[in-house]
Amino acid sequence: MTETFDRALAGRTCWVRAADGTRDPVPAQRWLGAAEDADAVFTAGCDGPTIDLGCGPGRLVAALLRRGIVALGVDISPLAVALTRARGAPALRRDVLGPLPGAGRWAYALLADGNIGIGADPHRLLTRTRALLGAGGVAVVEFDPPGTGIVRRMQRVETDDVAGPWFPWTRVGIEHAARLAAATGFRVRATAEVRGRHIAWLDRAEREISA
Repeated sequence: MTETFDRALAGRTCWVRAADGTRDPVPAQRWLGAAEDADAVFTAGCDGPTIDLGCGPGRLVAALLRRGIVALGVDISPLAVALTRARGAPALRRDVLGPLPGAGRWAYALLADGNIGIGADPHRLLTRTRALLGAGGVAVVEFDPPGTGIVRRMQRVETDDVAGPWFPWTRVGIEHAARLAAATGFRVRATAEVRGRHIAWLDRAEREISA
């Protein structure tokens, strides 16, 4: 998967095709550019150590560092990690569900650009995210538009001449934020829509995770 995804990060026109034949463009130019309005809202409240899960080419990590915030990007793509480091920002090539530094001590964790879909199991991913945060930590999560539901699907990244392997992904509408938060040890503090992007701030709840 990463080889085809890396073509997008290298500037090739790419899209994501679902198993039902529908396809969506990969917004690589937005990822490769400077942080935009919605990104500024996404990171505005981060005033302590922040880990960006699935950081891509590192625009959010770099924006945080410019504000003097300690930040770390994590991505499985070697090119994404290289691009993040080229911005002067630290990044690790790791699986976000595997061992990561600072577990239990991060003040903020970011899941931007639909990364709630990583691993096709939002419950597992948010549970993992909660474990990375310290007491009072906040997960800042981008969801899909209301009405999306929870859609699990197989998809792949394609260019005009190359198709990557199929992998599982999940899209999650913002209407499911409160239920997922309650099931994984969070509480929804606030939500916002900025230029068609839907963001939720999830406070780490100091209680047992509901069944």
